[in-house]
Amino acid sequence: MRKTLLFPLGALTGACLTLLATSPQGGQWVARAAAGADDAYSQLNLFGEVFERVKASYVEKPDNAKLIEGAINGMVTSLDPHSRYMNDKAWTEMQETTSGEFGGLGIEVTMEEGLVKVVAPIDDTPASKAGLLSGDLISKIDGEAVMGMTLEQAVNKMKGPVDTKTKLTIVRKGADAPLDVAITREIIHVRPVRFHTEGGDIGYIRVTSFNEQTTDGLRKAIASISKEIPQEKLAGYVVDLRNNPGGLLDQAVSVSSAFLARGEVVSTRGRNPEETQRFSAHGGDLTKGKPLVVLINGGSASASEIVAGALHDHKRATLIGTRSFGKGSVQTIIPLGTGSGALALTTARYYTPSGRSIQAQGIAPDIEILQDVPPELKGRVDTMAESQMRGHLSAADGSEQTGSQSYVPPEEKDDKALHAAFDFLHGVTANAATAARPTPKAAVPN
Repeated sequence: MRKTLLFPLGALTGACLTLLATSPQGGQWVARAAAGADDAYSQLNLFGEVFERVKASYVEKPDNAKLIEGAINGMVTSLDPHSRYMNDKAWTEMQETTSGEFGGLGIEVTMEEGLVKVVAPIDDTPASKAGLLSGDLISKIDGEAVMGMTLEQAVNKMKGPVDTKTKLTIVRKGADAPLDVAITREIIHVRPVRFHTEGGDIGYIRVTSFNEQTTDGLRKAIASISKEIPQEKLAGYVVDLRNNPGGLLDQAVSVSSAFLARGEVVSTRGRNPEETQRFSAHGGDLTKGKPLVVLINGGSASASEIVAGALHDHKRATLIGTRSFGKGSVQTIIPLGTGSGALALTTARYYTPSGRSIQAQGIAPDIEILQDVPPELKGRVDTMAESQMRGHLSAADGSEQTGSQSYVPPEEKDDKALHAAFDFLHGVTANAATAARPTPKAAVPN
């Protein structure tokens, strides 16, 4: 998700209309524009009529501001699952979240079919400690049905004073009945990067989210690992992006840059060709070309897929795990003025350096490793893919892909994908049948 400010479009629109009107077919263009405007005004007149009828005849006197906000929410959420309107309170809370510190339970959520869906619990937060899983659906909050709430209303209800409890009713795939989970609220300090050394020759780096602190945390991790393990003994790095739901675009670019000497990281393409933007690596490879393995799974989305796709296309990393989520769209944050909140609007698709779209397809690993799921969790831990979200943007080309396994064992000793990564850096290929590395379809600009 990238943050930007949009300049007023009035003068630009006027200039465009002037240019069209002075072309040889100017009269036709003006007529078409006028017809389009008439249709829009007709629809707005319909909205105005409904608004007045509701104000005049509803059984109780409605709140005008709530009516308008509800209309805006309906319009924006009808576009796709990721576009949304944030009132002033929700906009302020989102800014707090991307800064890396906020109050709550510690879950990334979205709205699906009227219920709140857990994209991923954040490591070491009340939600993860309570056992919430990717794909869980929250049907009630403190006994109140979520159906009918907006996403912001549900999130606000889950927030509250520190050390107070909230009860969530969870609908989990494969469970015989809904689960009631009591969670105590805490101040959530999101540490987006954690790391340690493994076996005296491997650096393990876990990136849990892409907020404003991620790149600084990554640089510190690489520096610390380099001090602890001499370069001649360092076999390589494992970067764990599993169940990382994404975040800020600029952080995805700078994280990728930490492992790339040069080259394109990602491009974004909007409705008009002139809106294409390209983002390139900067700063140089902080790991000095050491071998790199990136772990992904069905919970790796958005910014995580940008990083995995860039490092893979540049043949800088080997991907191990399961197919990523497939959230390949850009949400531009458009502030609407003091007290009016902001609009998160889908404005473009992401493309990896080789020109592949992530949207509704995800990224397939070079080596697929399925985890051994405990019997009590079987059938409950597959993540819904972007392609299975109602109203999603269709894939730009090729067939859409379904979801993949998102389970990560809580104990490192049981983590087959992690051990496969360690083995790979030691020169041992796990699962030779799936270890063949696919060749990118197109040459990567470098």
